[in-house]
Amino acid sequence: MNGWIVLDKPLGLSSAQGVAAIKRLLRTAGLKVPRIGHGGTLDPLATGVLPIALGEATKLAGRMLDATKGYAFTVAWGSATTTEDAEGAVTATSGVRPGEAAIRAVLPRFTGPIVQTPPAYSALKVDGERAYKRARAGETVVLAERHLTIHALDLVEAGPVSATFEVTCSKGTYVRSLGRDLALALGTVGHLSMLRRTRAGPFTLVDAISLDKLNESADGAALEQALLPLTAGLDDIPAFAVSPEEAAALRKGQALPGHPALHGLYLATDGPVPVALVDLSSTAIRVVRGFNL
Repeated sequence: MNGWIVLDKPLGLSSAQGVAAIKRLLRTAGLKVPRIGHGGTLDPLATGVLPIALGEATKLAGRMLDATKGYAFTVAWGSATTTEDAEGAVTATSGVRPGEAAIRAVLPRFTGPIVQTPPAYSALKVDGERAYKRARAGETVVLAERHLTIHALDLVEAGPVSATFEVTCSKGTYVRSLGRDLALALGTVGHLSMLRRTRAGPFTLVDAISLDKLNESADGAALEQALLPLTAGLDDIPAFAVSPEEAAALRKGQALPGHPALHGLYLATDGPVPVALVDLSSTAIRVVRGFNL
């Protein structure tokens, strides 16, 4: 099995547990378990799109980590927490509840290139140890600022005690910290009470399947039907047709003569079969990532 199962991750499940659940379903269905991994961590308190790569698709998991992400999230006004979500202990409170006009007025400040300080309770490493482990041990953890891009940030609903937003953002964005900073810009404090990933690279909720549904039909045919092709993770990469002889050379990691008109990253294909991600230039065609298909 080479491709993607896009899991609609349920609440309370870690990304690693999501991968383990797919492995268990494959074994239950009597299918051989290939190499398997996920394309971007989701917190246990988050739900939504979790691309799970199988077989040769695991070679693309790194690209998925770098891909643009989309989220829906709700900020509960009036209380800040240690984890910046509903799991942590309350650290500060405020009686300020911003209205719709005030919220819309600050959104441009959080759109485009921004600088963000990640949450102390994150998987980033400090001197070789995960930040959340240090924070849980009682250490004061201050992480370095990050430069990232918010492509779009929209208010979906403004209620009396919370507001729901949709965001499209670059890799490295912590939506928990975005909620924290929105609250501070509005003269209050807040934390995320809901986080749902709606997009990871080319995959959206339309592609996602719930774990419950997979469990209901845990047979080989159902799992194979849920499997998207390896190329589904490369919808943004143009194809470049090669001959069987050229494909054989690329599979050995050999470079081919360059192309005068095409430049950049392409998916080399031998008929319908993906051969390799290649970098095209006028001087050479070089393998970036080869596929054993």
